[in-house]
Amino acid sequence: MSRLESTADLEALRRRLAHERDPNRRYVAVCCGTGCTASGSRDVLAAFKEEIERRGLSGRMEAEGRVDLRRTGCHGFCEQGPLVVVRPEGIFYRRVKVEDVPEIVDALESGGVVERLLYVDPTTGEKVVKEEDVPFYRHQQRLLLANNGRIDPTDIMDYIAVGGYRALSKVLDEMGPEDVIREIKDSGLRGRGGAGFPTGIKWELCRKSKGDFKYVLCNADEGDPGAFMDRSLLEGNPHSVLE
Repeated sequence: MSRLESTADLEALRRRLAHERDPNRRYVAVCCGTGCTASGSRDVLAAFKEEIERRGLSGRMEAEGRVDLRRTGCHGFCEQGPLVVVRPEGIFYRRVKVEDVPEIVDALESGGVVERLLYVDPTTGEKVVKEEDVPFYRHQQRLLLANNGRIDPTDIMDYIAVGGYRALSKVLDEMGPEDVIREIKDSGLRGRGGAGFPTGIKWELCRKSKGDFKYVLCNADEGDPGAFMDRSLLEGNPHSVLE
């Protein structure tokens, strides 16, 4: 990637990437967060790559019939992993094994669904086809985690394509330090630790402290080991933390 010199350069790149990543193009999102990886998702990812390539589904230029593959960060529902979601339909498969992959690819080609791999609602006993209808996700309103499970956390282009680094570009192009601190204060943003310390106040204290050099550190230590809050964000969308 060539060096970006301006906000206009970033926006032009975003538009090109968004066009190349047709939202209507079908792709298989395989969760490769810690929980799913521990359950074998990387082997599942490799099996999908091999099967999709063997059938020639990834090399088609036309959107019709083409299937792309994407590794993603944590989807959140770790107890049901390895998780696989077929997008844009949002078909949700849980506890997927390597031997299940050919059957899922068959369904991709035929337009069907592998019912035995669908989530079963524990209350109604009914099978749930779409991710958005799974009770765990149904009432969530994701902000920080909105792109988890949708982008490849190792690919900066994926992040830029969904609007990533627009805020950073605006800060560098239009705002001064005091404007940034005021914006963060007004947003009500707080630390994700137990104290919930206001981020704007913390940044203001840093700005007013003595010293020629100032540093911003990302504390990714898990203060609550049972929650794994930071891990999900850092694994699924690290660029949002950097931005």
